[in-house]
Amino acid sequence: MTIDSKTLPPAPDAQRVDHVVAAPFGAERVDPYYWLRDDSRESQAVLDYLKAENAYADAVMAPLRPLEDRLYDEIVGRIKQDDSSVPYRKRGYWYYSRFEAGQNYPVHARRRGELTADEEILLDVNLLAADKDYYQVGNYAVSLDNRYLAWADDTNGRRQYTIRFRELASGRVLDDEIASTSGALLWADDGRTVFYIANDPQTLLGRWVRRHVLGTPASDDAVVYEESDESFYLGLYRSRDDRFLCLAIASTITSELRFTSAAAPGTFEVLAERERGVEYDADHHDGQWVIRTNAPTADGIVARNFRLAVAATGASASRHRAGWRDWIAPRDDVLIEGVELFDGFAAIGERSDGLARIRVIEGRPGASAGAESHVAADEPAYAMHLSVNAEPATDWLRYVYTSLTTPATTYEVNVRSGERRLLKREPVLGGYDPDQYVTERVWAPARDGARIPVSLVYRKGLARDGKAALLQYGYGSYGASMDPVMSVSNVSLLDRGLVYAIAHIRGGEEMGRPWYDAGRLLAKQNTFNDFIDVTRHLVAQGYAAADRVAAYGGSAGGLLMGAISNQAPQDYRVILSQVPFVDIVTTMLDTSIPLTTNEYDEWGNPADPVFYQYMLAYSPYDNLAPRAYPAMFIGTGLWDSQVQYWEPAKYVARLRDVDTGGRPFALRTNLEAGHGGKSGRFRRYRETAEMYAFLLDQLGVSEAGAA
Repeated sequence: MTIDSKTLPPAPDAQRVDHVVAAPFGAERVDPYYWLRDDSRESQAVLDYLKAENAYADAVMAPLRPLEDRLYDEIVGRIKQDDSSVPYRKRGYWYYSRFEAGQNYPVHARRRGELTADEEILLDVNLLAADKDYYQVGNYAVSLDNRYLAWADDTNGRRQYTIRFRELASGRVLDDEIASTSGALLWADDGRTVFYIANDPQTLLGRWVRRHVLGTPASDDAVVYEESDESFYLGLYRSRDDRFLCLAIASTITSELRFTSAAAPGTFEVLAERERGVEYDADHHDGQWVIRTNAPTADGIVARNFRLAVAATGASASRHRAGWRDWIAPRDDVLIEGVELFDGFAAIGERSDGLARIRVIEGRPGASAGAESHVAADEPAYAMHLSVNAEPATDWLRYVYTSLTTPATTYEVNVRSGERRLLKREPVLGGYDPDQYVTERVWAPARDGARIPVSLVYRKGLARDGKAALLQYGYGSYGASMDPVMSVSNVSLLDRGLVYAIAHIRGGEEMGRPWYDAGRLLAKQNTFNDFIDVTRHLVAQGYAAADRVAAYGGSAGGLLMGAISNQAPQDYRVILSQVPFVDIVTTMLDTSIPLTTNEYDEWGNPADPVFYQYMLAYSPYDNLAPRAYPAMFIGTGLWDSQVQYWEPAKYVARLRDVDTGGRPFALRTNLEAGHGGKSGRFRRYRETAEMYAFLLDQLGVSEAGAA
């Protein structure tokens, strides 16, 4: 091991100032580091502490800078710098994004009619970001008359977007400017009216849908919808046939759709009134709504894994789902994740046995069943998702295929003839050969009898002799499925002899909606148990040495990292945790913090004593206690609006108080970024290289992969 704790300077020692955090029913906890919370991000004492932690992280990493530099060079050396996306056709133009050599940001462009036509640059993000420490374009859209471009940008990583406008013919940027939005925007058909979501200034949640007319002050923008329930998120999209502007309103377990005419916008009418526990989303095409929902079928069949229904355009669609007609029945072994509508067929995104696949059904939705087929795959662990299919009048379906060894590959398949075309395989430079790596899907037994799917990848020739190092990744929240996708960063680990594993634990939705329900609220402990049980199974099966296991997670996956560090510290040599949600009870008691109210159906509301006690039992911050902890590398962003910077800052401060093992803890705070880290194509790989250098050092991995 290169890092020697004895040669490091003293770690920062945060001042302890006891602060009582009270629950509404009277329970109290004392938090000695509550003072590290500063909503303004201007407290000199707080900034000084974060900078001291950064300086300490610099000292920890100083001996590893050569390794970090090698890793960075390897990673970016695999990326084709002058690359571009697969063009797609929409309303007479071919749209694409491209990168120029040496540039950190994309150029968004289009060509009219043919790909050989002159290029029209919509946004050169390199120019927009030139004088900024952080810059991100969250969304952009061209008006239907092709006269104006609207885009939404974020300049500090807090995900508070400003919408701006440009006249395409002249390049002139309009005076119109709309601040504090979610970034979502929709043009009406008139080419002058834009609908957008305005955020609450305190919670930062989308609360209002407003209508802006070009040339008028944003302060005059009318509110066309207000969401009074703070547990719901808002989203905007156009229907598949361009007939409607749609407003999606969703919480963790309940949703509602509203729509208005795109040609003559008025009131957003409701498709079906929200009902707690009933989720649905819908798209409109060929004169009808096609609806994905977990509501029971007309004859009462439960649809936990969702089903598909159709409804007429008019009033018969019903505000109480009575007008919905069953189309695709629910199944216990198949989760329906989405549907894309075409003129003569539908493509359904499904998940079965933990793997994402695509089913094609010919004919009009709701009519007599047409021919069905699944898009084929060749590997045991893979991911397959719909690509951009911007126009419905085609027999060609585009999709993306990837695995832990196969780079993201875009195909299009003709649903009539079966012909398949390769449109693009993401280039991986530096001599990468997928045949030199092996991917597996194994099943690990959980302590309660559940079988946990695990995706594995390692370099060919690895001996399962119980000596290798292992990096195990997990998330396990919000029903988010962690698919096995190829990573240019992880190749540097595999080439040094590591095994990389994704634990598809409960709390995700890899095995259907029941898999998610079994890892949230009062079943959340299953998430942590599953991750630990996967680790122990892989060690027992000889994939790794018991003393050479690392774990990695971010955001809610950082909560997972904190929980396993408390519950099974002996199973992990090193923990990588990015923007970790580690002070769950305090955060969920505070409704002024962004996202809190939206999360009650995920974690529970600690104002209820039952949920308070359950959450307190696994809260990473509250369960830190005298024990030998794994080495940890923890990252956060000062401007993070999803997981506030003070959670990891407090966590590390308390961790230093209680640890008895003496392994290093490095806290890296990006003072110019938020939840997603630094902006730019290559800057994030510098962060990855630093984290991976720490990882390899702690696992005792040499360039040859041996201890």
